[in-house]
Amino acid sequence: MANKSSYPRKSKLHALSIKDIVRKGALYILITFLATSIGLCVLLRWLPVPTSAFMVYRHVEDLMDGGSFKPIRYSWVDTKKISSHAFSAVIAAEDQRFFQHSGFDVQSIQSSIDVYMDGGKLRGASTISQQVAKNLFLTPSKSFVRKGLEVWFTLLLELVWSKERIVLVYLNIAEFGDHIFGIEAASRHYFGIPAKQINRTQAALLAATLPNPILLKAAQPSAYLLKRQHWILQQMKNQ
Repeated sequence: MANKSSYPRKSKLHALSIKDIVRKGALYILITFLATSIGLCVLLRWLPVPTSAFMVYRHVEDLMDGGSFKPIRYSWVDTKKISSHAFSAVIAAEDQRFFQHSGFDVQSIQSSIDVYMDGGKLRGASTISQQVAKNLFLTPSKSFVRKGLEVWFTLLLELVWSKERIVLVYLNIAEFGDHIFGIEAASRHYFGIPAKQINRTQAALLAATLPNPILLKAAQPSAYLLKRQHWILQQMKNQ
């Protein structure tokens, strides 16, 4: 009888041990993720970025669509090899308060919410820092988990990197066309010149494609794209 009465006790101990294992496993995964993400951000504060999650995602898309491999045009360049017009253009186009906020543009977020509440279309309010976090570490998929990770990486980049480093990486990994990543590859593909030599008009045209470089083609600019280019040029003058 004593042995039988010990069975429930053993099952409870077994259940507790499983909970402990799960709890310890989850804690281990969390610590590993935090250590890895922090370490990676520290390394990329100084080292050229070899690739990005978005570039890998493009390869996965290719394999899923037709199983064929399509090379990505990408070449890392440092600040000295990029025209100053390129920096001005992307800030004017994507995040004019880039140097004032700490990763999230609260004013733009509130403005977007207000427009939506008034019946308008919900506009994106992602900063350059958020876009770097998303492009570098995450995928285009949308979910609460991915958004949470975007917030984490954005805060991490703002803490570890300088503003200059953030916009430099953005220019290097932003998608400017089908399998074309980075300002250097885009400049050579569309204009036949290195990124150091592009002028204000060319820089504004490339920046104008950034909301959707697959639809907004720099090689065949639509009336909308040219209008956006003109707007960016005006904003560059105001900066």
